Amino acid sequence: MQTPILIDDILTLAPIPEHLYTPFLRVANGLVLRANYPKEKVLGLLAQLFQNPKKYAFSKNKVTNLARAIYDLNKQGIPVPLSEVGKQFLPPDPAPYELLTRTKQTEQTLDLRPEALPYAVFGREYIEEGALKQMETAASLPISLAGALMPDAHQGYGLPIGGVLATEAHTVIPFAVGVDIACRMCLSVFDLPPDFLKREPHLLKKSLVEKTKFGIGGETRDKVDESVMDLPEWQATKVIRDLKDKAYRQLGSSGTGNHFVEWGIVRVETMDDELNLPPGEYLALLSHSGSRGLGGAVANYYSKLAMQKTRLPKQAAHLAWLDLNTEEGQEYWIAMNLAGEYASANHHEIHRKLAKAIDHEPLTMVENHHNFAWKEQLADGREVIVHRKGATPAGDGVLGIIPGSMTQPGFVVRGRGNEASINSASHGAGRQMSRTQAFNKVTRSQLNQALEEAQIQLIGGDLDEAPMVYKNIKTVIDAQKELVSVLATFTPKIVRMADPNRKEGRED
Repeated sequence: MQTPILIDDILTLAPIPEHLYTPFLRVANGLVLRANYPKEKVLGLLAQLFQNPKKYAFSKNKVTNLARAIYDLNKQGIPVPLSEVGKQFLPPDPAPYELLTRTKQTEQTLDLRPEALPYAVFGREYIEEGALKQMETAASLPISLAGALMPDAHQGYGLPIGGVLATEAHTVIPFAVGVDIACRMCLSVFDLPPDFLKREPHLLKKSLVEKTKFGIGGETRDKVDESVMDLPEWQATKVIRDLKDKAYRQLGSSGTGNHFVEWGIVRVETMDDELNLPPGEYLALLSHSGSRGLGGAVANYYSKLAMQKTRLPKQAAHLAWLDLNTEEGQEYWIAMNLAGEYASANHHEIHRKLAKAIDHEPLTMVENHHNFAWKEQLADGREVIVHRKGATPAGDGVLGIIPGSMTQPGFVVRGRGNEASINSASHGAGRQMSRTQAFNKVTRSQLNQALEEAQIQLIGGDLDEAPMVYKNIKTVIDAQKELVSVLATFTPKIVRMADPNRKEGRED
């Protein structure tokens, strides 16, 4: 990780007044620590700002507001000159700084590789042909360096759900991240015995009804901790700024489709240093949701932009990428990471409210996300961007959660760092029936019978999430024993999902 820029670094460039210390540090370190700009290039950018503040004050770039502040000071007769040290950071070419320009990419259609890169497939016998074809196309991109397919894989848009794709370090594919950016799992384990479910079923059910919100109208009025809304990235781009109010209203809520909040029982078999829970059974709360309207809007906007910038053959069109050395690429990267922070805050809001409702603090919390892109290294040391669309990070020792369905167990796992899977595992059981097929084939009586047999109370939900539309989770777990070790099993008991009349289109 790069070291942050200090105020002394900026003062060596120019003698800015004290009231500008905070905004300069916020922007500079946002570029270094979040957007991953090299420190020297950020100092070079600031040097150009001080040399010609008017140019940067009246053009669209990352330092517009800073440049306007310096320009206004100069107009007021308070000069902020570039120092001799600062001049050493100037590029030899006086043209506008490369990373600030919206580079024009060729409109010529790019060719795919004549043959796809080899990639690992786990549980191939459980994966539909459409997902395999999509992965083959992804592995044929000219920027692809490695790939893997998880045993829960099924067909989606662009990259299949359950697909993992490593691309060149300067490229990110919005549709390989997915529509629900940073969709997460979160588990809270309480120091309460399983019979709490029998003693207080009404309390637990009431807490889910009153403290959770789902779907398009799922907005919350009371917040426990809204500090995520204070992050400076909310002001980074117009796209993000326009979404902030809606994001605030939806903070602490869940989406539709396969999103849920449920009470159940966790069974820990053996002591594990990573999980840090003595063997036994505990009351637990499990949630699955993402970045709500924020993630969906960001995904749609930048996916369309990527398809305009990177022209690909029809079968690969949704795998268009953005270059991280361009402004639009950096904008997406900032928005994606902000969606990750926001998705985590959503879960924490839900878990804190429900913990308060039962008047108990959790012993531990485990969480992980998917539908994201990470800067990582392959086994051979190459720097890459790893896209995990519906796949769980499973590096050596990394904790994660792999859920089943409303009647099937979920599993707390520890990653084994398998290189062939690009340090990944499945993110669930995986669908074996599309939503349309589910509505045509599954009846309400079949769903009710499955719930009764498993002794599950369901609040909300619909036929497209019935347990029979999913693969057998134990089969999926068995297919990835090389990828994860199972530490504990979660059995759902009281499940809350979106009401049937509040459906949104969902990809996974």
